[in-house]
This record gives sequence, structure tokens and C-alpha cells, in this order.
Amino acid sequence: MRPLGKAYRNSQSNCQLAGLSLLLLCLSIRVDGQTTSSKPANAVEWPAYGNDAGGMRFSPLTQINVGNVKQLTVAWTFRTGELEHYKGTSAEEKAAFEATPIMVDGTLFFSTPTSRVFAIDAATGQKKWEYNPDVYLRQDLSELTSRGVSVWPAPKDKSASTSATKRIFMATIDGRLIALDALSGKPISTFGKLGSVDLREGVGNISVTSPPAVIGNTIVVGSSMGDNQRFNYERGVVRAYDALTGALRWSWDPIPRSKGDAGFDTWKGASANQTGAANAWSIISADGERDLVFIPTTSPSPDYYGGERLGKNLYASSIVAIRASTGKVVWHFQTVHHDLWDYDNAAQPLLFPFTLNGKMVPAVAVGTKMGHLFILHRETGVPLLPVEERPMPASTVPGEAVFPTQPVPTTLPALGLQKAEAWGLTPTDKAIAQQRIDGLLYKGIFTPPSLQGSLMTPGNVGGVHWGGMSYDPESGLLITNVNRMAAVIRLVAREKLAESVKNDQDLLRAETGMQSGTPYVLKRSYLFTRDEKGIQMQTPPPWGTLVAINLKKQALEWEVPLGYMMDITKYPQAKQWGSLNFGGAITTAGGLVFVAASLDGHLRAFKTQDGSLQWEVPLPASGQATPMTYQVNGQQYVVIAAGGHGKLGTKLGDYVVAYRLP
Repeated sequence: MRPLGKAYRNSQSNCQLAGLSLLLLCLSIRVDGQTTSSKPANAVEWPAYGNDAGGMRFSPLTQINVGNVKQLTVAWTFRTGELEHYKGTSAEEKAAFEATPIMVDGTLFFSTPTSRVFAIDAATGQKKWEYNPDVYLRQDLSELTSRGVSVWPAPKDKSASTSATKRIFMATIDGRLIALDALSGKPISTFGKLGSVDLREGVGNISVTSPPAVIGNTIVVGSSMGDNQRFNYERGVVRAYDALTGALRWSWDPIPRSKGDAGFDTWKGASANQTGAANAWSIISADGERDLVFIPTTSPSPDYYGGERLGKNLYASSIVAIRASTGKVVWHFQTVHHDLWDYDNAAQPLLFPFTLNGKMVPAVAVGTKMGHLFILHRETGVPLLPVEERPMPASTVPGEAVFPTQPVPTTLPALGLQKAEAWGLTPTDKAIAQQRIDGLLYKGIFTPPSLQGSLMTPGNVGGVHWGGMSYDPESGLLITNVNRMAAVIRLVAREKLAESVKNDQDLLRAETGMQSGTPYVLKRSYLFTRDEKGIQMQTPPPWGTLVAINLKKQALEWEVPLGYMMDITKYPQAKQWGSLNFGGAITTAGGLVFVAASLDGHLRAFKTQDGSLQWEVPLPASGQATPMTYQVNGQQYVVIAAGGHGKLGTKLGDYVVAYRLP
């Protein structure tokens, strides 16, 4: 059994402190040193990753608004010391601080890339406790990130037990589900084995990068794993555990394994039932009233060749509604049939009230890497807005068979890069880009991988990515930030790999996925160059945008560039070109959208009504995370994790920064 780790307290034994905020902190201390769980006065919490369990990411707070947002100033800054934990390892190369804190009972709870958990005072930023699960950083981890923690019982969930102490659940990068006492940070000894459940037992080398879903007395957790190195990756099981004991309640595999299982006949081939992945690595949404969890599944392994798994491939690349109390599938909607594009459902399914023909309907909004937006009935999965099955181009790769149609929404605008056009800073640069595009196969957003090399738009980074969406119920706008970067995918016959790489420098530099168990090796790159000018995309800007969809009109309300990623002292126009971005946006009743995410390391506020920029501030490190907001002691705060992203090469750090009005 791996070590459980340690909890550390930051006791405040001396309360002879000056200042109202410190006085309030002292008043929250018990004689035994543990903070009370009473809610501070005038508190408005952010109790889940997306504020509510359905991920609307909307706050009713109005204290910070369009009229005063320019006055925001730093309230406090907290440092986790995370970079010290990377020393002597290669962790910095793939570490990303993507966490969104939650706020409950006047305390912020969040996790770091190495799965350390912190509790800090929401008003002062003072540490209450720290828990270190002692993740071994020299093991094989495809990612090093954690997007946050969850609290049990979930606020306003009447079906949850109230007899036990409040718990913080952390699913770690090394595959453990850990229950911590919310007051002390110590593991709950009666949960699992001394506070921990081993998620790898019986499954294999999985990780978890997203916070678990909490519904009643059940904790639901997905998994993350590597991509493209073999076809028989670990099973992408979704599991539910008893919140009190850690006992397994149910397990669901998105890939049917036995004849007679629903969907089994959608997997063709002698080895199809050995296919791995189709896992749910993103955020799982929950509807306690309906006893449903909504699972965003992903591409089966490997991402770009499906000759070992021909057919429609249910329930991969789908939104699947599961009865939380039983683990039984209620409905499913497949966003991509026989996924060959790494078009994972990366965004959290967004649960919201949708007005249709004058009536309020419980709905699920699904934003996809393809840039498609699906609006589904929450209870049945039936599309509430029209979706057509449209014919798609066939594959030219021996052994592959593309599914003949794909679902396409017909009334909502498609987001992201939907066509291939050349661009460059100079005519020469543009000509080079055009020559590269002309040498690739391109037949639209479902162009299949090829031996020639295929251009893929919007590409595997979106469209809509893991940053997800926010819904403002007051304006009826669905807000999301999107990427616009084309990918280049080429399959190389395994026996010809050495020769092909020797004769093609672009192929040599491309990312390699061995796809063991298939006849082909994957080579993946992107349509940009990197030189003394910086990263220069070869498709037209903007390369990252913030978008508002008016669901009442079923139309694009506005779209504006988000950030920049070229030197604006050399290229002032780069401010209008946008940036690749990872991390999401939130909306507030103050008429604002808050978002960081871009590579330039700023936190920004936009006006919800028209997308106009209202405020921006440089962060101490890059902010590839989703912000959050709350009110405590009558003061509204906006908080962002600023720790950078190793794979993107943005500035690393270990900061959590809070802003408020003076």
C-alpha cells in the first residue's frame, strides 16, 4: 500500500493581532486548534468545481460589476511551495497548476499538480492545513496536474448523510481516492484503508486529474491515462464509492466486453474487446434531484487508428447518463462515431434550464473539440435542437473503415477553426504555409488520418477544450473560450518508420505515438512554426477567442480575441490575434466574464453583454486554470491559480491570487 502522506497544521496560537480580517480569523479558531465549520456572515460560497454540481460556473454576486471592476486590487497571495517538490525530477516539463479552488464554510480547498491539498482562509489567505499524499514523481505519469477537490456532503443535497464530519475528497495523480477531514486535513481512518482507496487495484496504471463527482452518499470518479502508445490501454472504468466507508458501489466500463452487453455489436474485430481507454478524464456532472451523473467519455485507444475496433464504438466519445444509485445506463448520446481524431469530450457537461417553445426544460449543453454544441434533454438525452447525421469522407488507410456519418447540430454556430486557410506574417511566410497545407489531405473537420498526412481542424486541442463553458441564466448566453489551431496527423507503416523519418525532417520532429498492436505509428504535429519571431501560426488569427452563444436566438452573440502569444512590442497587432488557451471562464450577475487561460499570463474581465474588455492584470505566473468567485464577510473575491503549464512552456509558479475591491 502506498503511503497515505501527512497533514500539517498552521496553528494561530497568538490572537493578539491587529486588523479586522485577522480578528475574524482568530475568532474562527477553536480551543483545540481546529477551525469551526460555521459559515461566515454574508457568505456566498463556490462549493464545487463549476460552482454547482452541474457546472454552470455562474455566480449571483454583483458587488464586483462592470462599473467598478477596474478598481480590483490584490487582496492576498498564497504560495504552495510546489516548485520545491519538483527538484531532482523532470516534473517541471509536464506539471500544470490547473486547479479551481472550492469555497465552503469560509475556507478555500484546492490541490496542486502533485496532489497536495491545501485549506486556506478565504478572507486572509492564511493556511489552515496542508495534506501531502507523497506522490512518487519518478514513476511513469503522462500528466502532472489536478483540477481540484470535492466536498462531501454536497451543499443543498438532501439525500446525503449528515451524521459524519464534512470531508474533502481528493483523487490523486497516482490513482488514489483519499478522504480528508475538512477541519483538520487528516485522513478519515474509517474510509477505505486508513483513509484511502487504491483506484489502480484491478485496473492498472491509471491517474486521476479531475475532482470526483459527489451525489448523495456516493463519490463518482473517472480516470486519466496515456495516449497512442498501444491499442490495449487500461479500461476506462467509471466507479462509485460509498462516501462513508469507501466501499465500491458500482463500476461501469464504457466499452462493452461480453456478447450480450448493450453496444457490444458496435465493436468489430477479433481484438476489439481488448481496446482500452474511452475513459472519463474530465469533470463529471451530477443532478441529485434526478439521481443522475453525466459522464463525458473519450476516444478509445489508440486515438488515430481504429482498424482493431471497427464499428460505431458505443459508449466511447459520448455523454452517458448513469443512475447514481445503481450504476445503470439511463441514456447515451454519442458525439463522435468511431473516433479517429482524439475528439474526446473534454468539457464538463453543463446542466442548465433551457427555454424551449416557452417552457423550461432540464437540459445538458455539450461543447466539443469539433466546435459542435449539442443541447440535450437531461432526462432522455434526446436533442432539443436539431441534429443531423451527415456523410463523411472515407479512409484511404488499409485496414481502416471510417463510420459513414457523424452527428452535426444544424442551428447553432460551429466554433473554432472550421476550414483550412494559409496565413503568415509576410508573403513568404504565407507561401510556406500554403505549400504545407497543399501537401496534406483535407476534407473538412472529419478528415480521416492518412499515410499522406492529414490536416485536422479544429484539431485535438479544440474547439471547446477542458476549460469548458459557463451559462449566464440572466442573459441566456453560453460563454466559452476556444482554440483555433490545426493539427497534422500522419500514419506511418511500422516497417517504414526509420526510413520515413530519415528522409523527412518535419516527420522527425513530430510527436510519436507507437500505437503498438496496430500496423501503424502515429506522427502528430501542428500547423505553426517556431523561430526568432516566436510561435507563428500558419492559419489566420484569431488563434484563441472568447465566444458568447445566444441560446434564445440560437446564434453567435459575439466573439473576441483572447490574449496574445507573440511579442506585442514587436507586433502590436498581436493583441487582436488571440492566444492558445487552457482553462475556462466564469460569469457573474455583475455582468462580467472572468477568464485567464491564455499564454500571455493575464487574468481578464469582459462585459457579458458585448464581450468588451473591462479589466486585465498580469499574473505572477501563467494562469492555465479556471477562476472562481465568492463572498465572505461582506466582501466579494475573485481567485485564480497561477502556476503555469510545463508542456506549453508558460511561466511556472505556485501562486493562488485573490482580488477584491479596495
